[in-house]
Amino acid sequence: MTLLVFRMSIAETTKAMLKKYEIGSKFSYLSSLPKASVLIPLFVRNGELRVLMTVRSQEVSVLGGEVCFPGGKYDPMDHNEIDTALREAGEEIGLPPDQTGIVVTPVVAFIKESFQAQPNPEEVSDIFSVPLDYFINPALHTSHAMPGQPVRNHFFTYQDNESGKSYLIWGLTATLALLVAVLALEKKPSFPVGFNIEDPLPHFQRSLDQWRSRL
Repeated sequence: MTLLVFRMSIAETTKAMLKKYEIGSKFSYLSSLPKASVLIPLFVRNGELRVLMTVRSQEVSVLGGEVCFPGGKYDPMDHNEIDTALREAGEEIGLPPDQTGIVVTPVVAFIKESFQAQPNPEEVSDIFSVPLDYFINPALHTSHAMPGQPVRNHFFTYQDNESGKSYLIWGLTATLALLVAVLALEKKPSFPVGFNIEDPLPHFQRSLDQWRSRL
């Protein structure tokens, strides 16, 4: 008898893992609040899972020069959060919607390794990628508690060997990258992350509800 063993690709394994955390319409009760979405583009290079990130142009009015994911505010023409994230990614880095494979909302997508970003200089000044496991390495991480809030502010400084540039990744962008790394790689960092790794959704929902109570 011949035994056939099928190995899932890194991309397929990661998609299956992230699918378990799909949130669907759990936050539909927030319909009255302004909405925005970001796209977290993943790809595989030389057997390594990486995430694509951007640097906001100094010309934008909010967080100019900061590292972020492609994204922005909801437009009335968008059907849902996924439409918002894909539209913004198209406007910012030239990513066609048909080159993404949607996994989960908040919007994580796999893109082709061959994708050549075309940054819109009015919104994006630089584009780079980071190995996803970078965000669970304790030697590369610092954080501190935020007074009066049930979250931690995470900081990562990434040195890109290809360009020689250094990037500071922090705040919500760092938290989202850390969350995706933990869930996709199924690895628990040795440093405090500020949320329950086995079931992160309740933590973020409490944080959101606490923020809403202050409005």
